[in-house]
Amino acid sequence: MSTGVIIALIVIVAAVVVLAAVLTLRARGASNGGGSLKRRFGPEYDRTVARHDGDERAAARELAERVKRHGSLERRPLPSAERERYEARWAAAQERFVDSPREAVVEADRLIADLAGARGFPDGGRYEIQLEALSVHHGHHVHGYRRLHRAAQGGSPDTVTADGRSGAGTEELREAMIEGRALFEDLVAPGRRDTRADRAAGTETDRTTNDRRHTTTTAARSDGRHHLPWGLTRRHAKGS
Repeated sequence: MSTGVIIALIVIVAAVVVLAAVLTLRARGASNGGGSLKRRFGPEYDRTVARHDGDERAAARELAERVKRHGSLERRPLPSAERERYEARWAAAQERFVDSPREAVVEADRLIADLAGARGFPDGGRYEIQLEALSVHHGHHVHGYRRLHRAAQGGSPDTVTADGRSGAGTEELREAMIEGRALFEDLVAPGRRDTRADRAAGTETDRTTNDRRHTTTTAARSDGRHHLPWGLTRRHAKGS
């Protein structure tokens, strides 16, 4: 065998080895990325795979695009007073469910949309985009919001209510409220940025109160100097 043939064989073998190594690294990277996406999205990952007819690579590409679009979104702080108002609205919706299940579900759906907007997600007027962004940061609970919204819009057309109308029944509405609450609690839960914002707001309130007290005191002293009582003015006039 000539030297040239030997060299050619060595080059071919080396190229095959390099190609195999590259393919292995790519497969390993794809596997690790899929695992990372699955941990991040939870049930939303399985739902996306099912929507792509079991094609995990297609599902991973879609979810990776979501992360690229919305992953850098930062959650806005929610002052404690505003947080309490949202909690009161949810409690009122739950109480309303007893007499008006559908109206309660509609209110709960609107409430989550408003709360998500207050937290810095796209506003509720762009539901699909808001849902997509929420799935990146709350993938384990976003399905509850999806189900709640679907129920608020009329539910499954295959379900017939007691009055003969098409839509979700009372039990489906109740389950939608329960599942939707998980995302609500995630969004309303205070974090470190909320605590810092509350402290800053408290400091600003104290500063404003002190400024008002100082202004009032200064005005009172000024009034004492420039607007003397009539009796004192007359005594000074007699002595002059």
